[in-house]
Amino acid sequence: MPDHDGVAEAIRGNVAASLAVHAAMLRDAELLAGVARAAAMITAAMRGGHRLLLIGNGGSAADAQHLAAEFVGRYRRERRALPALALTVNTSALTAIGNDYGFAEVFARQVEALAQAGDVLMGISTSGTSRNVADALLLGSAMGVATIAMTGASGGVLKDSADLCLRIPSTDTPRIQEGHILVGHTIAEVVEGTLCGEAEEEVRKSVSAGPPARVHARVSQVAAQNSAGNATARKEHAHVAPATTLRTARP
Repeated sequence: MPDHDGVAEAIRGNVAASLAVHAAMLRDAELLAGVARAAAMITAAMRGGHRLLLIGNGGSAADAQHLAAEFVGRYRRERRALPALALTVNTSALTAIGNDYGFAEVFARQVEALAQAGDVLMGISTSGTSRNVADALLLGSAMGVATIAMTGASGGVLKDSADLCLRIPSTDTPRIQEGHILVGHTIAEVVEGTLCGEAEEEVRKSVSAGPPARVHARVSQVAAQNSAGNATARKEHAHVAPATTLRTARP
């Protein structure tokens, strides 16, 4: 027979432990200020046409793609898609890089290929000791990418590898992961609200018109932008003398 009392005690114990970590997070002024700073970094990047990249191993890889989806899809508000990409989902790239260069390179190689100055790179590690995450953060910093680490209480090597380290006040892996998702959701909510609050009513109207109308409106907007750009290019071209064409005779 199952030990119902033991199961109930385990459930209560886990819930109580999770609540205790969340309470400690609420008392952690440094962490709360860091979350606000992280949201500001991501907001500034996206305002400037840049994006958020996320990396992590195991459960942290799942957290990376979870949080990327909150930006690309939506968190609480109807709004335009926000650019976020988890570098944990391309199995061909991960296995090719791991096979050819070693597992320590699986994120750094992708950062080298995909990141641009002005982007934000978030590395997630409960222990703070994931070498492949630390190396990617260091490379990102060298490329002009703003870097954020999310770790457990110690921060590990990641605290010295990133511009900002958000440390969950716990050494218990499940509780740290729960803290990471809470922090990630909070950042998504703040970024979403800051970037999209003023446009909320306009977007709601387009959504109520149905997906085809929304897509048509977006296509029309892009077409108008392209038309304006082409007109500018033609105007500039009119002031440029035509280049001389050189033809090389065949032997």
